[in-house]
Amino acid sequence: MATSSLSINTGAPRNVTGHVVSGSLAAGALAAAINYNKYKNGEIQKSEAINSSIKLSAQGGIATGSAIAAANYLGQGNIVNMLTAISVGVMGVYAVEKVSDKLTQRKEIEAEEEK
Repeated sequence: MATSSLSINTGAPRNVTGHVVSGSLAAGALAAAINYNKYKNGEIQKSEAINSSIKLSAQGGIATGSAIAAANYLGQGNIVNMLTAISVGVMGVYAVEKVSDKLTQRKEIEAEEEK
C-alpha cells in the first residue's frame, strides 16, 4: 500500500456500502421532489419524472460511495487509491448516464415504429 506524506485526518474510516445506500436515498428524494414539481407544472411526462429520479438516485449513490472511499484513502495518505476511487465514481456516474440515454433512444425508436 503506497502512502504519502499528504494525509488529512478524515476521522475514522466510514462504511462505503452504507454511504452508497444513504447517497442513493438522499439523491432519490431530492430528484423525486424536483421531478414531481416539473411533472405537476406540465414540464415533463410522468415516465420522464420517474426515469430521471431513478437515474439520479443511482448516480447519487455511486458519487457518495466514491467520495467516502476517496476520503477514507485520503485519511490513510493513500493518494493513488484516492484518485482511483474518484475515477471509479466518475466512470460509474457516466455509465449510468450513457445507459439512460440508450434506453431513452430505444423507447423513442419503438414509439416511432408503432406509429
